Amino acid sequence: MPDHWHGLVQLGESRGLSWLMQRAKAAATREVAATFGIGALWQPGFHDRALRKEESVRVAARYVVANPLRAGLASALDGYPFWGSLWGADSLADPFD
Repeated sequence: MPDHWHGLVQLGESRGLSWLMQRAKAAATREVAATFGIGALWQPGFHDRALRKEESVRVAARYVVANPLRAGLASALDGYPFWGSLWGADSLADPFD
């Protein structure tokens, strides 16, 4: 999405989500600043939602992956330049089948 980031992450035992978000935002800001000379990139804080045990990771992942399609930014995932997933480009049609 052009103005925010959706992701699905599994946290380890030693680091929390706040640590992860701080590191991710800092890395993205450094890259954008070096490339485009833009400093401030993020609003303070973040919004999170934890999955409950009974909720499907597959359903949550499908929601995240389909965001650019729902927003009309692409007609297919391979047409969205910021696509990235651990499932890889060879499974763009349905990354969960």
